[in-house]
Amino acid sequence: MKRHATAIWKGALKDGTGTIDTQSGALKSHGYSFKARFEDESGKSGTNPEELLAAAHAGCFAMQLSAMLADNGTPADKLDAKAVVTVEPKDSGGFKITSSAITLVGKVPGASEADFKAIATKAKESCPVSVALGAIDISLDASLEA
Repeated sequence: MKRHATAIWKGALKDGTGTIDTQSGALKSHGYSFKARFEDESGKSGTNPEELLAAAHAGCFAMQLSAMLADNGTPADKLDAKAVVTVEPKDSGGFKITSSAITLVGKVPGASEADFKAIATKAKESCPVSVALGAIDISLDASLEA
């Protein structure tokens, strides 16, 4: 199975702009820019690669965990996973992605907090996006809904 996306960039780094299209059509000529990536902390001026990576990581992790919880006999009613990808300047110039921090709140009838956290940790380590991100720090803060 292969998935694809296309990015088109026009202009120089700081004053140029680009668009991203995804195979599914979820993003169609969706804009991105230097400002959206490195200057706009609100995240409202367009998408950026790190935001898309965070979405991919959160989605992959939630699906992996869902399968593992079902295999454990404790299927989830709801998994609310958020990934925060951090990009920082490199000492030698440019930028690098340093971490992806996943925060998870799950509604999982019949699961103990300890079992839930153990299974969530295994899902964090084994979801395909986590595996692909092996060069960065991946953290997990998991809890059951009260």
